[in-house]
Amino acid sequence: MNLVEVKGVGKSFRGLHALSDVDFAVAEGEILGVIGPNGAGKTTLFNVVSGALRPDTGRVHLAGADVTGRSPDRIARAGMVRTFQLMRPFSSMTVLENVSLAAQHHRFGAKELRKHSLDVVERVGLGPWAHRAAPDLPTAGLKRLELARTLAMRPKVLLLDEVLAGLVPAEREPVLDLLATLREQEGVTLVFIEHIMAAVMRLADRVLVLDQGRVLAVGSPEEVTSDPRVIDAYLGEEPTRAEA
Repeated sequence: MNLVEVKGVGKSFRGLHALSDVDFAVAEGEILGVIGPNGAGKTTLFNVVSGALRPDTGRVHLAGADVTGRSPDRIARAGMVRTFQLMRPFSSMTVLENVSLAAQHHRFGAKELRKHSLDVVERVGLGPWAHRAAPDLPTAGLKRLELARTLAMRPKVLLLDEVLAGLVPAEREPVLDLLATLREQEGVTLVFIEHIMAAVMRLADRVLVLDQGRVLAVGSPEEVTSDPRVIDAYLGEEPTRAEA
């Protein structure tokens, strides 16, 4: 079953075609990587799919329902939640309070809300920081907090916008392990934008390549990284030797 379907999506800004006739589908429980050069339209695609932008053309379906043009909040309530490249937690709140605020999306009772929020904080490895102010977190911690806030909403589909950016290799591994666990143990469907090809090769079932707002290729990581068009447009001559 396809949980997400994007059909013929186009989006322009003052005559610039950021997305043109984009089609793809994501099966339930699948992990789809999205790659492409800067300016390819990756974040614009996430903005359209998550409801931050309304497409000029095309439709977005979630679990068979047309969610095109719905607000981000309504789409999140339907089960599709996203992270952002720029982490902006509420600076006046603790880590736990930030996560609890996101968890209120499900209207828990007070005790259940606290338990659920603490569980999420522990799962992402922020237990020791739970009662610290969010701005005290290092970059890796802020990335985990951004992920925790989305997990608190119990998503069916998680859209991850460069969740590994700014992390050193040793900090990436636990995040990749956590993402794999989300799929394996909870069946969460993942769509992630990423420039670190080693992470894409490790995590993705399939890869969607965008170039100049259009779908250039879709296939397994091995198929995509050996595609001459993808190598020419994005990867260069030695794609599999990207930063680990």
